[in-house]
Amino acid sequence: MNKPFAIFDMDGTLVDSMVYWQRLGREYLTAQGVTEGMEEVLERIKPMTMAESSALFIETFGLPGTPESVMAEMNAVMDGHYRSDIPLKPGAADYLAALKAKGRKLCVATATPEPLARACLKRLEVLEDFEFLLSCDAVGSGKDRPDVFLEAARRLGAAPAETAVFEDAMFALQTAKDAGFYTVGVWDASGDKHWDAMTALADETVRDWKAAADMIKMGGTAT
Repeated sequence: MNKPFAIFDMDGTLVDSMVYWQRLGREYLTAQGVTEGMEEVLERIKPMTMAESSALFIETFGLPGTPESVMAEMNAVMDGHYRSDIPLKPGAADYLAALKAKGRKLCVATATPEPLARACLKRLEVLEDFEFLLSCDAVGSGKDRPDVFLEAARRLGAAPAETAVFEDAMFALQTAKDAGFYTVGVWDASGDKHWDAMTALADETVRDWKAAADMIKMGGTAT
């Protein structure tokens, strides 16, 4: 990756958290007594922010409370994981260090609420590698729209064409590419069935962070 700026997704890209998120909606709805119509809704929330997902849960299943209260309850479950046991992907710290050594400016743009992302990355000792963290909630839209990428680039003082976006989600990568960013597809087990399509879409791919770090140090790319 030879761009001077980089925007990193967090979940599924830098940290192995997708399994926790994948079961969060199901666990929450099950605890609320939901037994029917769950699968369709769980599919629909994939590109949504947590606030949007909470509103959909209330609308679809008639749950008590507000989007804010539902979001708070789900955040409480995830908070414990981010603070204690969600791991960094192997080699990710090496890759970030290699980019920093080259003078690149990095940030995180994530659908995860900013306090949770900050707690996780601080525990994993990579928070200082980033200029800032930006949540989708802060810009009011998920990654099915380019707002969070464009705002991150603005804060970096960068144009999309000189900024790499690292994503494990196909839809988010497509959004970034359509907005003019250089795209880097990152392999995650949760999206393995889309890997061939992501490889075809992305300007560059990363399947192994440590190998990609070694390529950076040698002046190459990770594809």
